[in-house]
Amino acid sequence: MNPEKLAKLQSQVRVGGKGTPRRKVKKSVKAVAKEDPKIASTLKQLNVQPIPDIETINMFMESGKVMAFNAPRLSANVQANTFVVAGKPEEKSPEQAITEMISRMGSFDPNALSQLAKMTEGMQGSNDAGDVDDDIPDLVAADDDTNNKSTDMNAAD
Repeated sequence: MNPEKLAKLQSQVRVGGKGTPRRKVKKSVKAVAKEDPKIASTLKQLNVQPIPDIETINMFMESGKVMAFNAPRLSANVQANTFVVAGKPEEKSPEQAITEMISRMGSFDPNALSQLAKMTEGMQGSNDAGDVDDDIPDLVAADDDTNNKSTDMNAAD
């Protein structure tokens, strides 16, 4: 186009003032994160209830790392011992997780800090201990005892 013609057209354009249509502001639509319908139906079957106001969840893994969830959605059915954690996990070292826990506690008692240190040492020691199944009794022996009792009852009849 000719620059002179373009300048003439620009001078004729009227923005605002009497008789001009108002411009409508385009609103950006934000996508709302919806739960998957299958997940929602499964959670409904599990009868879990949402637990509000949870800031962080730290899960200590067997590998020694900590899986930390910031601002998770937590749902639970305490009677069935079922917990559902939804959110984006972040993998941290135990030292980082413990320092964050201490900073969130605010003012704390030195005794509580020493108890926390003993607890973490105990967790590290339990990882090195080996088999944890030592204190779980064998079910086979109990099964043999019930068979013997039932044969004794049949002999008494």
